[in-house]
Amino acid sequence: MTSLTTRLRERRLDGAPTRAQTIAFGASGFPTQLMAQTFSAFVVYFYVTHLGVAPAWVAGALVAHGVLSAVLNPVVGTLSDRIRTPWGRRIPWIGLGIVPLVVAFALIWMPPALPTGGLIVWFLVAVAVYDIAFVVVVLNISALFPEIFRTTGERARGNVPRQVFAILGMVLGTAGAPALYGWIGWPGMAIVLSVVCLGLLAWSFFGGMLERRVPEATSEAMRWGAQLAYTFRNRAFVPYVLGSLFTQTAIAVILAGLPFYVRYSLHAAEGQGSVLLGAIFVTAIPSIVLWSAVVRRTTPRTALLWSVAVFGLAVLAYLLPASVLAAALVGVGVGVGVGGLLQLLEVVLAQIIDEDAVRTGHRREGAYFGVNGFVVRGSVVLQALVVAAVLTVSGFDASLGEAQPDAVDVGIRVMVAVVPLVFSALAWLCFFAYPIRTQDV
Repeated sequence: MTSLTTRLRERRLDGAPTRAQTIAFGASGFPTQLMAQTFSAFVVYFYVTHLGVAPAWVAGALVAHGVLSAVLNPVVGTLSDRIRTPWGRRIPWIGLGIVPLVVAFALIWMPPALPTGGLIVWFLVAVAVYDIAFVVVVLNISALFPEIFRTTGERARGNVPRQVFAILGMVLGTAGAPALYGWIGWPGMAIVLSVVCLGLLAWSFFGGMLERRVPEATSEAMRWGAQLAYTFRNRAFVPYVLGSLFTQTAIAVILAGLPFYVRYSLHAAEGQGSVLLGAIFVTAIPSIVLWSAVVRRTTPRTALLWSVAVFGLAVLAYLLPASVLAAALVGVGVGVGVGGLLQLLEVVLAQIIDEDAVRTGHRREGAYFGVNGFVVRGSVVLQALVVAAVLTVSGFDASLGEAQPDAVDVGIRVMVAVVPLVFSALAWLCFFAYPIRTQDV
């Protein structure tokens, strides 16, 4: 153990990372997205349908989950910026958080035989540990990104494997998890996915997560109040974080609306929703490479404006299709825009952190990623409000089955096409106001 901790303490990055280090760092995107997508897609279904917990209790627990996650982001971020250890600022957090994260994820799907009250307590405790560990690990991995990759060119190239791994994790989390629990049951699924996540996180941790040998200007002297004041007074961060909130909301509304779109607008089987999701995510993978080339030839601001425009115009086409195939073709265009957003949002945030370091003398990656995470959590609330409002106004009634009034088809098409376009337009205006117009600070 002493030898291992010594090797970790002595690891430092000089110059640009190697290709092997870049790929290993990027591999962290797969397990984190796999866990996040599996949790968000199936946890309600599992506890309500298979364990018999009342939906209201599960909903209340998930509200607590959302609040805890939102509050933890800025707290963990600022602590990570301020604390110094012989092993660095981020590495100890990640190293100590990986095992609790994976174990808590597994335990969510493996409750013992308990009465309903016991299951609720189990759920609350397991999800709380999962939330804390997830924020600790993922936020600090994100905070390493601007430190490992120092220029726009490095970041554009370095973010490609990470986002490709992330999309593959999303796909396995939404499509692979049902196949696993149908084959080997929920505990078996939990064990298999947890082992995969642990292996990939270990590879990423030891092979790609490094901090710089020469320490940056420290942040210990910056008080908590000053941290928040500098963050929210940053003329680049405020339009960025609002634009990020609007783009995340647009994507969330589409993902929430597609199951309704498939069944009540296209009149297809529920399973066909995977075709529409697949069209988006499969297209997004090569698009990440495309947008990497674009940002290296222009600026992060310009590339982000183009990607938001492509995304917003593409989603409007969801108004037209009458078949799954036609909607999947629309998804190809949407995927091009999604690939740009996945690739560019963190590149732009890294640029903001660089500018802040020049201005304040402090590297505060944790604070910025933490506050960004806190604000972007609002997309979940906006998504829920949009879906509820559209279904209510259009007269949707689940008891009618397929025989919904015509207004439901119109409302759902507006939800997946016009509403995301509006949020995309708001995001475009925010990013247009983004003041950093150079490639590097």
